[in-house]
Amino acid sequence: NDPFALREVGRKHFGDGDYDRAFEYLAKAADLGDVAAQFFLSLMYRGGLGVEKDEKMELYYSEEAAISGDPIARCSLGCKEGENGRYDRAVKHFIIAAKLGHDDSLQRLKEMYKSGYVSKEDFASALRGHQAAVDATKSPQREEADKLVPTS
Repeated sequence: NDPFALREVGRKHFGDGDYDRAFEYLAKAADLGDVAAQFFLSLMYRGGLGVEKDEKMELYYSEEAAISGDPIARCSLGCKEGENGRYDRAVKHFIIAAKLGHDDSLQRLKEMYKSGYVSKEDFASALRGHQAAVDATKSPQREEADKLVPTS
């Protein structure tokens, strides 16, 4: 009943192309509250990987992950709202994700600001929140890890 372990086993099966087993493990991890597993399940439902494509289940797991603090899931919801023409809701999702330190959401807000969908005050607040989140993650240990594990 270790959600982290279940998620990692699920991800391994996913990487191996065994989507049925991946779903089994990821669903258990998600049921135990693993945020990354919740978002991973949303991607499986979006792509029909190991499950039937199901937009409602995709949205359900995206919302669960976003509510639990996953900035990528939050950004994904913002994109979905924007695609549906609900720009005010998209902006709210992007602001929340940007304040969690999500770079892509900040860039999307910047574009929406240029297009007039975001106020100067909201953009400035999101920018300050983003910087604070990025600053909060800085540590000597992370700098050392970045040297040891290349990101690209």
